[in-house]
Order: sequence, then C-alpha cells, then structure tokens
Amino acid sequence: MRMLCTRDDLRRHPTFGVTVDGEQYLVLEYDNQIKAYRNCCPHLHIPLEWEEHAFLDKDSHLIRCSTHGALFMPDNGECVSGPCAGDKLQAVATRESNNTIYLL
Repeated sequence: MRMLCTRDDLRRHPTFGVTVDGEQYLVLEYDNQIKAYRNCCPHLHIPLEWEEHAFLDKDSHLIRCSTHGALFMPDNGECVSGPCAGDKLQAVATRESNNTIYLL
C-alpha cells in the first residue's frame, strides 16, 4: 500500500492532489466516504486542477477540469457537463487506517 494523504490533509484541503510512483491522484471526502481518482481528465488526459489541491467548481459541489470546464460528480466520477459528458474519472481503491488514506 502507498500513502495518499491523511485526514488532516483533507481538513486543510477539501480536495487533495498527490503524486505516488509517478501517477497523479485526487482524494476527497464525499458523503462521509473517501473517494480517490486518477488526476486525469478523460477528454484530453491532462491533470484536472487549476492550482494545487484546487479541483472543485466555484460552488464546491463538483470536480471541475480546469482546461475545458468539464464537471464530474464527486461520488462516482461521472462527467455531467462538458466535452466528455458520460465518461468517468478512473476511480482507485483506497483503505483508511489510523487517519491515513492508502492506495491499494
């Protein structure tokens, strides 16, 4: 298992970006559950954030791609608006232990 972040990281940043073994990930808590996705827009295969740890739209409800404004549901990664509507972010499995979130 590889460490993604801690609960303290998620308290400081509602969404947390991290690179593990050369791969970029996005971690957030949604509906009391940890969600993690590869930090890669399915449209152009580029990172989503517009600045470090900034993945949410202006209302902080949806994940937003900074390049074309595609919007993704935080619970399942589905694109609900934008050039990749209907596609999904690639979810990754996680495990939490002692307030630390790990990539499985």
